Amino acid sequence: MDVRQLRYFTVLAEECHFGRAAARLHLAQPALSQQIRQLERELGGPLFIRSTRRVELTDAGTLLLARARTILALLARAEDEQTRLAQGHLGRVAIGFIGTATYHSLPGVARQVRRELPGLQLDLRGEMLSPDLLAALLDHIVDIAVTRPPADPAGLRITPLRSEPLIAALRADDPRAAADTVDLTTLAGDPFIAHPSGQRSSMYQCMIDTCRAAGFHPAEVIEVRETSTLVTFVAAGLGVALLPESVRALRIDGVAYRPLATPSIPVELVIATRAEPPAPAVALVAGIVETCIRAGLPGARP
Repeated sequence: MDVRQLRYFTVLAEECHFGRAAARLHLAQPALSQQIRQLERELGGPLFIRSTRRVELTDAGTLLLARARTILALLARAEDEQTRLAQGHLGRVAIGFIGTATYHSLPGVARQVRRELPGLQLDLRGEMLSPDLLAALLDHIVDIAVTRPPADPAGLRITPLRSEPLIAALRADDPRAAADTVDLTTLAGDPFIAHPSGQRSSMYQCMIDTCRAAGFHPAEVIEVRETSTLVTFVAAGLGVALLPESVRALRIDGVAYRPLATPSIPVELVIATRAEPPAPAVALVAGIVETCIRAGLPGARP
């Protein structure tokens, strides 16, 4: 028994007429009769009662029809799934976001992917530091990284998304927050709260370089991993912070965000994937991520 025979049998059972079934199958009637006889020989008994006026199912044929429909439906579903998988409309894609992009971009990206690719399973991972995120990408833990540009892009495909200035995060009742802009030199005596130093965060060095350009080095730096914790520490009065402008999407009571009076060197946001040709679903999702962040869809402010 093969799938072709099951299809022939099912159509004949539905039409109860060899001529109509053969026409529906675009098959010569003798060929259809031969296939049905062969199926009956393989199964060891008749599936149809044939008369000059009509064709009727035997008990064995009735039982086989139910099974054949189930088998053919499962095969059709499997074929559809394989087609959708090849087109990128089915499967699983994992995306990792650095801290500020978690609040600025993740919601809009998630909504748009679900809207355009409802059959796709999306694995979202936020609040990751750039080095950890890039390591996860190379280790095949995530498929797409929304991150800062890596110092070593070996093995990666990098697409720039946007650039943004650093802004100051202050307690809302800080007198310096009353002004439209903040003179960075007025923060020289404050503790700075920042992402971890060393190779764990590119933003730490960016903060240090910006302060040095203003003529000072922070006397004290408090290091935290998560952006939400960092901003909460600012709200608690433990220090000030320099963060990408997209941090404005993270609204925490007691914190004011202000532009710097002297613009800083912009920080870049990129999308990174592995260098090898991506799976269809990864390519589609990467395109949606790129469009969302560049267009500033709701939940992903420009």
